[in-house]
Amino acid sequence: MENIRFKALSFAISRPGRTVVFPNQKASEYFGELTFNRAAMREYLTEEAYGQVMNSIEKGEKIDRKIADQVAAGIKAWAINLGATHYTHWFLPLTGATAEKHDAFVDPVEGGQGIEKFRGSELTQQEPDASSFPSGGIRSTFEARGYTAWDPTSPAFIMDRTLCIPTVFVSYTGEALDYKTPLLKATWSIDKAAVDVCQYFDKNITKVYATLGWEQEYFLVDNALFLARPDLVLTGRTLFGHSSAKDQQLEDHYFGTIPQRVLAFMQEFELEAHRLGIPVKTRHNEVAPNQFECAPVFEEVNLSIDHNQLMMHLLDKVARRHDFTVLLHEKPFSGVNGSGKHNNWSLATNTHENLLSPGKTAKSNLRFLTILVNIIKAVHDHSDLIRAIIASPGNDHRLGANEAPPAIISVFIGTQLTRMLELLCSSDKRFSVHTDHDNGLLQNLPKIPEILLDNTDRNRTSPFAFTGNKFEFRAVGSAQTCAPPMIVLNLIVADQLRKFKLEVDALIHDKVRKEDAILQVIKKYIKESRNILFEGNNYSDEWIHEASVRGLSNHKTTPQALKAFISGQTVDLFERNHVLTKRELVARHEIRLENYTKKIQIESRVLSDLAGNHVIPVAIRYQNTLIENVKGLKQVLDLKTYGKLTQNQMETITEISEHIDKIKTYLNEMMEARKNANHIQGPEEKAFAYCDTVFPYFEKIRYHADKLELLIDDELWPLPKYRELLFTR
Repeated sequence: MENIRFKALSFAISRPGRTVVFPNQKASEYFGELTFNRAAMREYLTEEAYGQVMNSIEKGEKIDRKIADQVAAGIKAWAINLGATHYTHWFLPLTGATAEKHDAFVDPVEGGQGIEKFRGSELTQQEPDASSFPSGGIRSTFEARGYTAWDPTSPAFIMDRTLCIPTVFVSYTGEALDYKTPLLKATWSIDKAAVDVCQYFDKNITKVYATLGWEQEYFLVDNALFLARPDLVLTGRTLFGHSSAKDQQLEDHYFGTIPQRVLAFMQEFELEAHRLGIPVKTRHNEVAPNQFECAPVFEEVNLSIDHNQLMMHLLDKVARRHDFTVLLHEKPFSGVNGSGKHNNWSLATNTHENLLSPGKTAKSNLRFLTILVNIIKAVHDHSDLIRAIIASPGNDHRLGANEAPPAIISVFIGTQLTRMLELLCSSDKRFSVHTDHDNGLLQNLPKIPEILLDNTDRNRTSPFAFTGNKFEFRAVGSAQTCAPPMIVLNLIVADQLRKFKLEVDALIHDKVRKEDAILQVIKKYIKESRNILFEGNNYSDEWIHEASVRGLSNHKTTPQALKAFISGQTVDLFERNHVLTKRELVARHEIRLENYTKKIQIESRVLSDLAGNHVIPVAIRYQNTLIENVKGLKQVLDLKTYGKLTQNQMETITEISEHIDKIKTYLNEMMEARKNANHIQGPEEKAFAYCDTVFPYFEKIRYHADKLELLIDDELWPLPKYRELLFTR
């Protein structure tokens, strides 16, 4: 059975003359039509089932087995009515991608007939084979059993006529084999901790939830050119390629007119996103040629992460219809800006307030200050863990490349807020926070709303910047899932808020007035964490030196950064908040190290293939052509004229020979370093070996290959060049 709305859509435009036909509806009329949202639940569920599902979503209550059967019946009817034939548990394993195993609704019955079935047990839990997913040693390969369990807080959706049910994924022994399980625990943790602190200021606040608005950057490359670049196909980035004469230096691409073919792709992508309830709001050209960005409005963090995973899949799927390939690698092209995924994070309440927005009363502004300072303190105390969570081979290329935040974690809050914190910290005055008519924070201090109004500029070089009513975590890589950064950020802030409450309660117990106790602890935190606040240029060499003087870490490579994953501080943090055990953290550390090693290993092998089987043979062929030309000139010219005319050609021949020799030498040395690294057993030692002894050859070999690109006949060069990859329309 096919829904009539599917028939109303016709997708195309991969070449001139093809168009995209949109439904004759407003976006609001088809927004979320492929999700089992509240409207669909009201239509297809009984009142009892709807009530239990909503209690599960809003209060975390367990759904009864008999109610699960009712929900399954309702969701099956809804899905089949929209043309779905299969269902799957959709989860986020530790690969960083999504996973799914499809089962048909239809079951055979007597008489050679079939009937669609979907039981509550199939909705709430399945038992997929977990043997081939990364586990970091949590379970052996022959131990295949794993469980997926329904996450009712993220609505089911239909993708390609398949009902997709967001789930967690755990091992037979209960350890998390995914990102959603610890994410849900971390979001519960910050809910509880933030509510406890908010109760100092407003008893009506009974729920706090983290919100996330991601900004996804990506490149588009013509599919034919993509397939002609083995490095792009196998690694996601160009291992060779000389800069184009024109790239981003004219600064004419950013926010420029979107090319028509790209716009057609974006329009179709947004249509599919909106039907799946993904609130994509913004689209524009980014800084580099053929680089673009899309961004949604804020959502609850768990749903937002699921939507980002879906969005990356949609980008790839829709781009292929338009003969594009989407590149999500953090640095697909050398010499131009790479791509990030800015995570805009904040905290919202059941009273429809943003805890990172200052209010109109002294009490609400004191609450704002409390939350702000605790976040700064949390980032200060766990900066190494924050750096570790965004570490990846792709992000190593991007961080600190004068286009993205450096590997040094710092916090930007603006000059005026910084001065206000310093004034508060250094003052010995007893401030009043009681007057209802006072619109400022404290007497004798500037009013926060006015400060923020005058402090609207942003520091684009900061990895963690306050931007008025949220923090923008700008160091996250474009190919990464948002889940790990959000797990860590929610957890460290929750843990810090608990510490804050313990200290304030202790002072109150000692007869200190509540407001004075809050201010006393806040002032202490400002003093302890002020060295992580930085308002200047994070790209500058001066900041690197100053950060070192301040005692801030600068872990430039993934293996170095990942050490924080298994530090005593990190293990204590996760275990005391019941989010991950030491065993689960060690497993994730091992998985991240192995992932790094494998990616550098793959890049090394691809580089060897390109250099040895593409670049060098073409260079030798062109060199032989020049040699034959020189010999021919000798036969037809006198000696004096011959010498003058062949001097430049002889120099080119010599230059080509030198580059070929260097490439061969470095290739042999790199392969030997790779062999030695492969004999190392420990995952950390092997990762460091690949980082320190194999990876350094990449740029050495690339330098000479890129020089050959400038010397060799363009018709002979085997790889599409940057001017072609970056300027296709």
